[in-house]
Amino acid sequence: MNLRKRTNKATVEVHTSALNDIMFFLMLFFLLASAVVNPQVVKLLLPRSESGQQSSAQKTVTVSIDDKLKYFVEKQPVTLENMKAAIEPFQKASPDLTLVLYVARGVSIENTMAVFDVANQLKLKVVLAVEPKK
Repeated sequence: MNLRKRTNKATVEVHTSALNDIMFFLMLFFLLASAVVNPQVVKLLLPRSESGQQSSAQKTVTVSIDDKLKYFVEKQPVTLENMKAAIEPFQKASPDLTLVLYVARGVSIENTMAVFDVANQLKLKVVLAVEPKK
């Protein structure tokens, strides 16, 4: 009678080196994809709204006001005085242009209305961008 333990037991191993590579490439892909989602927008914390809807305008120009009261037209910094001149070439390219206004939280309504005044002078439709409330 042989009462010795068997020493030939098989060991189970899981090699995860290939999984690390896959996870790295997925992370890289999602980081790049998130930066390209809307490249024409300056990164801002937008106001929140419960009734916000998706804009269906086809031809748009984005105007952004950051928290330091700097104005941007399609990511290009402009002054308030030069904003009308910066938007006019876009309007000439497409007469039914819609202005999408991105305003950082905390920016006064006076600065927002200054952009609305420029849009009214150019007879453009204006859409205010907001984040959905959580």
